[in-house]
Amino acid sequence: MPRNFQKEQETEMLRAEMEILMNERQSLLSVVGAAAVFVAELDSTVLPDDVCEDAKSLSNALNNLPEETLRDALEKVRAELAVSE
Repeated sequence: MPRNFQKEQETEMLRAEMEILMNERQSLLSVVGAAAVFVAELDSTVLPDDVCEDAKSLSNALNNLPEETLRDALEKVRAELAVSE
């Protein structure tokens, strides 16, 4: 197999993998954004204790994300909500 052909194949494989990863990131941003909005809207005074603990765990996980990632996720959810309205 010629070296150039092999390089082209490797490049195409990397492109395909990058596209898969970027699509996956967009899906994860949607999930994170929806979770952040959900947690922000919760009223912990009316939640059962075990559910409140789960909400705190989710909130802590969201707070541990890099600020830029959380911002991207919230922007994605806002954009999705604007389109659906």
